[in-house]
Parts: sequence; C-alpha cells; structure tokens
Amino acid sequence: MTDGWEDALPQPASEAPSTPLGPGPPTLSRGAALAEVILCSGFPTQIFLTQILLAFGMLPFNDRGQLTIEYVTILTLADAALLTALMLWLLARRREHPAGVFAAAPSEPREAALGVLLIPVAGALVVAVLSALRTLVPWLHNVPHNPLEALISTRSDAVLLGIVAIIGGGLREELQRAFILHRFRQRLGGATVGLVVFSAAFGAGHFVQGMDVAVTTGVLGFFWGGVYLWRRSIIAPVVCHSGFNAAEIIRYAVFGSGNAGAALMIW
Repeated sequence: MTDGWEDALPQPASEAPSTPLGPGPPTLSRGAALAEVILCSGFPTQIFLTQILLAFGMLPFNDRGQLTIEYVTILTLADAALLTALMLWLLARRREHPAGVFAAAPSEPREAALGVLLIPVAGALVVAVLSALRTLVPWLHNVPHNPLEALISTRSDAVLLGIVAIIGGGLREELQRAFILHRFRQRLGGATVGLVVFSAAFGAGHFVQGMDVAVTTGVLGFFWGGVYLWRRSIIAPVVCHSGFNAAEIIRYAVFGSGNAGAALMIW
C-alpha cells in the first residue's frame, strides 16, 4: 500500500530491494501489524524494564524527588537493546531484511552529511515552535523546571547523558520510528498516517517535560520521520537526532535553561 508520500519527493539515486528474503510466512494482517506497532511503541518495553529495576530495588527518584542519572542511564540503554532486538526478531520472523527497512537506499557518507546539515534546521524548528507556543498558549508551559535538567550537575554527568541521549534517542528512536512507519506503510493506512500517529505518540511520551515540550517534540518527530520517508534511510535522521541531542546537552551545560528561554530538549 502506498500513500504517495515517496512519489512526491525526490528520491536517492540508488535503492536496495526492500524485503522479503525468499518465501515468507502468511501475509501480515492488520491485527498483527497493529500488535507489533504497539509492542514496539516503547511503552511496553519500558514498563517491563521498570518492573525489573523496581524488583532489584532501583528507584527512579532520589530523596529530593529528582530523577537519578543512574536510573535513566540503565533504563534507557536497556530499553534500546531490548527494543532493537525485538524489532530485528519481528523482521526476521517475517523474513524481512533489516536493510530494506532501515537503509533501503544506502549511501552512508551522503546521508550522514545530510544529517549534519539538518542539525541547525532541527534547532531552528525547536526555537520557532517553542517560542510560538509560549507566546500564543503560555499555559502549555506547565512544568517550570524540566526534570531532565536535574540530571546534569557535573561535566561527567553531561558526558554520560550525552552518550545515553545519542544511543537511546538518536539511534533507538530512529530505528523504532522506521520500523513503525514501515508497518503503517504495509498494513495500517500508509506512511503518512503512521507519521502523524507516531509523531503524536512521540510527543505524548515527553509530557513529563511539559506540554509545550511535548508538542515541540512531536513536531521534531514529524520532521525526522519525514526525512526518513524521503531518504528511505535512517542514517540522516540518526545523525541529525544524535547531533541535536548532543548540542542541546552542551548548550544546557554551558548556558543553562535561560538560554533563549528553552528547556533541555532531548530524547
């Protein structure tokens, strides 16, 4: 099923076969596609891992009610590993090659260069959207202090959070976005529907950082998803997302939340 998205945009010069590898199992049903999308949405895996950490006595907050960097690091990296393994398994059981989903048009240097060029675009998008929201609908700024800001108190915290944000945000979330858009394109109404739905869910997952940050993050997700659908590769979105997260951590570590009135925007 196609929705015209790819046809409306210029495509990379070369494309690899998208999938599958030889004869596969019965055609993917809508119910199975929806189940896989929900399973890989990030919520089931994080709930599962949260319960495991709780069983080992690890709590997300310290005595002052602040998120701890140890908890965020373990949860995020474990979720990245679990979710990536789950998506690869789901593709393998349907004899779909990961390259056909994540990098159907391989041109790593060109795609990486594009990702670098898009980092300031993502930054400008955040400033524009966040500024507009805080001017037009200031009540959306309902979290005065982003809880993620408490994670950075030393340079080593900033470095550790940067590594976590690149792996758990830049890499994991773009793999996840590509997989979910792939399933939407196959059986759930097309890539454009998936882009809208998952961008909304992506933003909703950031409500803990404030409603304005959640809306802005949803717009960012839409932007990165659009780049993936355009390029048919996660390389540019991964580089852009990772670079944006790293730049945000550096900005906050140097200037704090008062810079341009923006809170720490990562993940």
